[in-house]
Amino acid sequence: MSPRSASPFRSRLMLLILLALTLAATGLSAKGKLGIYGIRMVPDGDDAENYSRPGWGIGIHGVLPMPRPFHLVAGTVGLDFINLLDETVEFRDRITQLRVEQQTNQYYARLVLGGQLGGHGRGFIRPYAGVNLAFILYGIDTDVVIPDDSDRENEIRQDLESRTEFAIGADITLGLDLNVSKRVVIDGGVRYLHTFSVTQQLGDDAETIHPRYFQIFLGVGLSFDLYRN
Repeated sequence: MSPRSASPFRSRLMLLILLALTLAATGLSAKGKLGIYGIRMVPDGDDAENYSRPGWGIGIHGVLPMPRPFHLVAGTVGLDFINLLDETVEFRDRITQLRVEQQTNQYYARLVLGGQLGGHGRGFIRPYAGVNLAFILYGIDTDVVIPDDSDRENEIRQDLESRTEFAIGADITLGLDLNVSKRVVIDGGVRYLHTFSVTQQLGDDAETIHPRYFQIFLGVGLSFDLYRN
């Protein structure tokens, strides 16, 4: 077998293994799932890295598979809350060299709706993949601060603006849940998220960005029977 033909063979073999695991995870019933999970989110690319740092969050989701014979397909709905921490931009007056900081603290909540392909039966190992559309609310609080290096309590702080922005996003999810008992599952995976048209900072330095993020999530859920043969 030539190296050129071996690569497609390995790809097909991996696809067959994933399909076998998925079919092994299906049983005589389709099981829905409600779960809660912790999230670690890391910015990817300049648009996200310039205005946010890695943050923590929490999420809840529900998975509702279709009846047999289509129960490898499920609808998903979820809600995430992520703390994106803060970003500080420093300015200096050209004449006095007075240092002024613009501090932006941000977080967002995502309402996600989408679909999922994977096992939803009684098997122990249930891999899945999904695509979601996200409706996102960004909370952005911006203060102007004249710091006092000798005593931070003497700094001068003014609330420049607090606002909430709406944005649209999407994500691709790859996950695996372990059906550890009749009702309890351990669920984890990774997501790649993209958000569109978010305004960052204010004034002359304001710009519209399209940030991307990676998420790692891990949590627990409760499964329940929906359909039986």
